[in-house]
Amino acid sequence: MASTPGDAESGIAGIFRQSAHPLALFCLYLFRIAAITVYILCGLLISNYVLSSVIVVVLLAMDFWNCRNVAGRTLVGLRFWNQVDDDGESYWVFESRDVTFRPANPIDSKMFWIAVYTFPLLWLALLIVSFLKFNPREFVPIVILALIFNVTNAIGFTYAYVCPVTPPDTCSLTDGRWRHRSDRDAKQKWANNLASSGWNMGLGGLGGQILTGVVKNSVGRVFK
Repeated sequence: MASTPGDAESGIAGIFRQSAHPLALFCLYLFRIAAITVYILCGLLISNYVLSSVIVVVLLAMDFWNCRNVAGRTLVGLRFWNQVDDDGESYWVFESRDVTFRPANPIDSKMFWIAVYTFPLLWLALLIVSFLKFNPREFVPIVILALIFNVTNAIGFTYAYVCPVTPPDTCSLTDGRWRHRSDRDAKQKWANNLASSGWNMGLGGLGGQILTGVVKNSVGRVFK
């Protein structure tokens, strides 16, 4: 039976052909898949915990930086960072590209959000597996770090996408292309959201309290 144009555009090759930024899309999935793959292989095949941890953490850091600074800005026109005022007050700044200037490619947008929301669930599943099969003292910290990185990006980009733009008198535009908005309470909201996941990860009340303190003290430093 003869193939149709729809069949030709299906599959992974079709996705990259339709993407406006195939390299950015490729790197987004490359780092994310590599981190999970290396983590699984190291847990099964390599007994050197230090070497395994270093490799996975480096891949997680590369993925975190790439997703926040490259993929989000290029694929969906969203970005965010932590800013410190002259008085020392720290708050979050979110930007979204004006869709009238350059709307996001539908394929890029779809694949970006799939990556942002799917991989935290995969890491959560690996956390459960690590409790059941591997040595929790060795592998749980790596998975928790991966969850913090992935969930932080998921919350950040979701917040930048769904939250309304600030009123016109407090909203500035850069070359008419980007909408700026800040939320000085977002840091606390993120800390609470991330810490509450301690219950879902089986850490219980004490684990949630510990994770709350860690996130509150570290999340702001990550984005500086």
